[in-house]
This record gives sequence, C-alpha cells and structure tokens, in this order.
Amino acid sequence: HVKVAINGSVPSARSTADQNNNLRWDLTPEEIRHQTQRLIQRIKQAYDSVGSVDIGKVCFENTLQVIGDAKADYAASRHVLDFPQYVSPCKEVRSASTEADKRLSDFDVEVSMRVDVFQRLTALQEKQSGDLLPESERFLRRLIKLGKRNGLHLSKDIQEEIKSISKQISELSIDFNQNLNEENTMLLFSQQELVGLAESYVNGLEETEDGRYKVTLAYPHYFPLMKRCHVPETRRKMEMAFHSRCKDVGSTRACFSSDFAFSSALEVQRNWNEQILCVWCSIDELYKRLRPVGEQERQYLLSLKHADCERRGLEFDGQLHAWDMPYYMNQVEQVKFAVDKDKLIEYFPLEVVTEGLLNIYQDLLGLRFQRVQDAHVWHDSVKLYSVLDSVTGEEIGQFYLDLHPREGKYGHAACFGLQPGCLGPDGKRRMPVAAMVANFTKPTSSWPSLLQHHEVETFFHEFGHVMHELCSRTRYAEFSGTQVETDFVEVPSQTLENWVWEKEPLRRMSRHYKDGSPIPDGLLDKLIASRVANTGLMNLRQIVLSKADQTLHTKDRADTAAEFAKHSKDILGIPATPGTNMTASFSHLAGGYDGQYYSYLWSEVYSMDIFFSRFKKEGILNPKVGREYRRVLLEAGGSVDGVDMLKTFLGREPCQDAFFQCKGLTQTFTEQNSQ
Repeated sequence: HVKVAINGSVPSARSTADQNNNLRWDLTPEEIRHQTQRLIQRIKQAYDSVGSVDIGKVCFENTLQVIGDAKADYAASRHVLDFPQYVSPCKEVRSASTEADKRLSDFDVEVSMRVDVFQRLTALQEKQSGDLLPESERFLRRLIKLGKRNGLHLSKDIQEEIKSISKQISELSIDFNQNLNEENTMLLFSQQELVGLAESYVNGLEETEDGRYKVTLAYPHYFPLMKRCHVPETRRKMEMAFHSRCKDVGSTRACFSSDFAFSSALEVQRNWNEQILCVWCSIDELYKRLRPVGEQERQYLLSLKHADCERRGLEFDGQLHAWDMPYYMNQVEQVKFAVDKDKLIEYFPLEVVTEGLLNIYQDLLGLRFQRVQDAHVWHDSVKLYSVLDSVTGEEIGQFYLDLHPREGKYGHAACFGLQPGCLGPDGKRRMPVAAMVANFTKPTSSWPSLLQHHEVETFFHEFGHVMHELCSRTRYAEFSGTQVETDFVEVPSQTLENWVWEKEPLRRMSRHYKDGSPIPDGLLDKLIASRVANTGLMNLRQIVLSKADQTLHTKDRADTAAEFAKHSKDILGIPATPGTNMTASFSHLAGGYDGQYYSYLWSEVYSMDIFFSRFKKEGILNPKVGREYRRVLLEAGGSVDGVDMLKTFLGREPCQDAFFQCKGLTQTFTEQNSQ
C-alpha cells in the first residue's frame, strides 16, 4: 500500500516548494563564479561590521546576532555553488563548482582568523554572557573555542603559519575529492572471467564489439564482483585497481604532510588529541575482545578457501589476500547461514525499497512525504520530495534523491545538507533542504534496479542523515541538522539501520520484482541470523581504518601506503596488496573527519543502546517512541551536547551492553566481566 502522496496534494507541494526552496541547479560556470564573488563580499561586510564595533559598546545585537545571520545567509547561499561539483552532469560546471569551493574555503580560513572579531566575541562573553539564551550562549562559547583552536590568542607569527597551512590543507582536500569524483577506470573481462556473477549483473554491463564486458570501479560494479566472482584473478585485478585509485595523483602525500604540519603548529591541538585518547582506551578494549573472534573467523575463511581451491582444481597458497576477503566472507553467509543471495536480491527492487523506507520513516517520525512534480533538479533521474508534519500539516523541509551512478558523479553514498533549518534575520524559520546521493544499480529495459541487502542498509543509514537535517529546529545555522559533535554525528543514522534487520520493516520494504510475492519466512530468518556473520573481521577492519586515520593525523610525516599496510597486517591479519594505496581513495581522510574516523565505531555504542533500550523494548515501529526520538535527538541538532540528548532519551547514562549484544559478543562480554 503506497502512502507517499503523488496525486491530489502535489499542487500545494509544488507551490510551497517554489516559495521556500530557492536553490538553483542551472547556473552556468560564469554565474557560479560571479555569485561566489558576490557571496564573499556580502559575508565579508558582515564580519567587517562586527570587527569595527567599539569594544566598549559590544552587545548581542552588533556582534553575535550579526554573525549568526551572516552564517545563515552563507549556508543557504553556498551550496548552489559548491554542491554541483559532486552531481552536475556537465564537466565544465563541476570544474567551476570545484573552483568556487576552493575560493569559499579560502575565504572560510580568512574569516576564521579574524582577530578583531574574536576580540569582540571575548568582550561580549565577559560583558553579557549570563544574559543570553542557552543556544546563543552555546554559539558564543563555540566561536571562542574555535578561535582559540585557530590560535587567535597566540602570537601573530603562529597565526600566519596556521592561516597559510589551513589554506593549503583546504585546497588539497578539495583536489583530493575532485580526483576521486572524476576517477573513471574501467576494466574489460570475458564472460569466463565473470563466472559466478548473477545474470542481472552481467546483463547490466556494457558489452564491447569483441564480446568482453566493461566493468567500472563504481560501487554497483565493484562490490558484487568482489563478493561473487569465482575467478581469483578477476578479483585480484579489480581489488588492485580499486585500491590504486588516485594513488599516482600526488595529493594524498601532500595533503597529509600539510595536515601534520598544522597539528604540530597548533598547541591547542594537543588538548584535542588528549580528548580522543580517552575514546581510544575503549576502542582498544573492544580490539582485545574482537581479536580472538576475528582470528577464529580468519581461520574459517582459510578453510573455505582451501576447500574451494580443491573443488575448482586451483592451487592453494595457504594465505588470505585482500581480494579473497569479500568473496569468502560472502560465502560464510551462504554456507554457515544459508542465505541465498541470488534469491534475496530479487525481493529488493529499488522502487519497492524506496516506497517501504519512506512509509516507515513517515509512520515512525510523524511525517508525510509528497513527491514534487515538475521539480527543478540537476538531472532528470533526480526526485524532490516535500516533508510535512503529519499532525499540523506544516512543511518542515525538502529532500532530493539522486540514486544512480553517472560519469563525474560522487562515487559513494552520502547526505548533503543544502539549506539550513534555522531562524533567518527576520526571525522566521528557514526551511531545511538536503540531498541523498547514492550509486545504486541503474535499471535497464530488461531488468529493474535490484538492491543487495547491504545497499538497503546503506539507504536507511543515509536517509537517517537526511531526517536529521530536515527535522532539526535550531536558532542558528551553526547547529542545524548534522552540525553535532563528530563522534555523535553517525548516531541517528546508525540507529535507523537496525530496521533492515527486523522482520516487520523488512516485509514492508520488499516484494519480488516479478510477482510481488513476499520474502519466504525461511529466507527472512536466515538473513536476520546472518547479522553476526564475520562480525569480528568487519569490526577489526573498522579499527584498522580508525588506527590509520589517527596515525596519519599525529605523525609529522608518513608513508600512507605503508601505514595502512602495517595496521591491516597487525590488526586484521591480512596484508595489503603490494603496489596499492588504499588511503589515496579513503575520502574520510580529507572529508572533515580530521582524525575521528573512529566515530563510526564509537557512535554504534550509542545507537545500539538507543535501539535495544527503547525501540526493541517498546516496539520498533512505535510512533510514540519515534516522535520522542525526533523531538529529543533530531530537532535539537547540535544545540545540545550529544551525551545530554542520550541521557534524556534513555533516562540514564548510556552503556555498551547493547553494542556487544548486537555484535554477537554477549558471551565474551559476560565472561570478561565476570573475571
């Protein structure tokens, strides 16, 4: 039963969209350049006005309010300029957008280093701090903390060094991501080299005149091949190419050399690192618990490889390679848990998954989604939806869905905030807008777009970020949506991943693509049981990535490929393929996580506590709990500390029991606690 409104209510959705969503996606390269310059001038004037205020006459209205309004204007105006680099089908527009991003990021550094503004903010804190609203007080404290982190209380020489390095890091990070977006490596394989792959996969590939198939490194091509192809040499070639992306461009080494210099130049960075060290104590404890489980799983994979080589008449070399891992981990699900992946994928056509996902989110959070017809979008495959409160009918936001790969498009899955949900200068609430960008398999004339279960999980995760962006109701753009602590930002979206492992939601988002029949109970039970498959190895890999990230952000210089290879061998027990450099395409390293990739694991402790303690106990689709979740965890954005939101929602301090339960480590957890 489709609940997404696409008929009678569309006209109102369209008129509301025109009124509240002024984002333009048809700007020419010249218009992007012109608007970038105008935006910089406009925001600079606002900061100039703050910097010129007589210190003795500093007040909320002539400092903090001006900065708040400027930030709201900046956030609402910037993304029509810097977002097209990720999604525009026109290379010239993508290039202009990338250049705009560089100019704006350079301007960001200039603004962040304004000593005159910093002095007025500290004067305001001394003069009027106790008289401010809680969110205004928080905003002021944050601006001063960021100023000190940028060294504005230190000598002029240090400030100039920080400014120079910050600009260099910013430019290199943008180049790093542009290189990834424009990467278009393609490999050719014969049908014999693709043995084991589903008919739907092969039918979706472009065929050459000599009968070979074009396989790209985009997610819909890469991951299914690595998991299903029976030919080790094909998998080796793909893994080698995938983890060699951009390795010869040079931005990786330069980017991290700059980042290290920045860390060493900044005294306050040491305090930041000390805060992270306390988290690492907990992650090291998790590593101790996962290590024996991971080793047991690794030995089991080795036995599967041995049996597989004997069955296929291949030589067994006694080792697990990087190109073996996805294949044999997939076999664990098929052999140990008897999950028929070929059968399972037939029940997850993208249209059915999207319909089910939207209906679940609507019912759970008290929302109503309306498809906006004839919407202004950047590509004809993109859809726009309006989001209304189901009780009041108020439009609270809009989101775009851009779900299929194309040349030059962002290659991963992510949520992009495009317009903040905050108060404007007129005191009226601005409507938040976000986009979910993904790379799910394109439908063809003979096959629909069919999702693997892990892609369904990705869909739920990223759409959780979209809901965070749209449901927040903050005063300042600085705290809108996902503008929370880095090690809390994944909590809401990870919480909502749990719905793809529960029977009732799974039934609502699945139907066979041919006859609309439901997933058989037996297959559903096996899928849910397989959640703990490879849990040791998958979480150890997260620790590998987190350790590599930390290492690269705390050393003066490093061989990035060697650092990753070391951690992979030491922690996971799997050597990196010689000649590859995974870090050259590890986008989080240059994507703002700044040594905090560990937050993916850390956030799971909180998200599992939320799910098991409230939703699992009171009903996973309980709208009462869902609305409380929306009110406490989503509406607050970053205006409240994450841990305080958790305490309010849980009614107690958060704990890690549910995390170990979810990972299938309950027994280990109990045994170690009893010692």
